[in-house]
Amino acid sequence: MKTTTNLGASLLLILTLSGCGGDTIRPLHSLNSRLVDSAETRRDPSLGQGWLASLSSRGGRERLELIDLRNGQPVPVPGLNRADAQPISLSVSGDGERLALVRQRGDSTELMLYRRSVGILQRLELNPAGVPRAVSLDGRGRQLAVQVSRNGRWEVDLIQLP
Repeated sequence: MKTTTNLGASLLLILTLSGCGGDTIRPLHSLNSRLVDSAETRRDPSLGQGWLASLSSRGGRERLELIDLRNGQPVPVPGLNRADAQPISLSVSGDGERLALVRQRGDSTELMLYRRSVGILQRLELNPAGVPRAVSLDGRGRQLAVQVSRNGRWEVDLIQLP
């Protein structure tokens, strides 16, 4: 009898939980089609509140692109897409004001912070030194998590930003 009660309770719980999942995933077709049309490929998405940053490719050249999701239009990011640099990873703050990125430039891998409102790109030094690989900004753009290679080991540094 106890097994039947437990089975019945489990079944009721499953049905109740599955009923809560009534919301279905809905792609944003109009925005998605614009994103597909604007680049040959797109990778490494980072989503803020109303902002999408990603690495897009056109003509074999990868570049960082910031999209204002309210109108689906790209936003200028002067100084970020240099001909002598290859972007590797990026992250956008919730308000779209700050972009963190890792890029390869010559023999150097750089960790950078871009402030859109003032158009300033700043190199961030790692201490102790290491090779950055991936970045993630918090929603406020005040803390940064960085995947770093040091002495053949992967580590994650948390950095407080001004």
